[in-house]
Amino acid sequence: MLADRLLVKYDAESAERRSSSGIVIPATAVVERKLAWGAVAATGQGVRQVNVGDRVLFDPEDRAEVERTGTVYVVLREKDVHAVARPEADGQRTGLYL
Repeated sequence: MLADRLLVKYDAESAERRSSSGIVIPATAVVERKLAWGAVAATGQGVRQVNVGDRVLFDPEDRAEVERTGTVYVVLREKDVHAVARPEADGQRTGLYL
């Protein structure tokens, strides 16, 4: 990756929701804007606040997709990330950095 770009593995499971009665609502049925989670697979040399392995929150409408070895990734700029979730040192909790 170059400059401030991130290569993110899109978490498709976070796109689906369940209603209170247990009905699965697919991501395509969402009317309002909903942010999505993904895992950072690679970073450019200009990225300062995100590391490989972090989970990031981003807007799925503002993305470019690329397929590599059968896996779909999203290319984002660091400024397009809304939040970063990093595992705490004890490995049990997650710190959310907005």
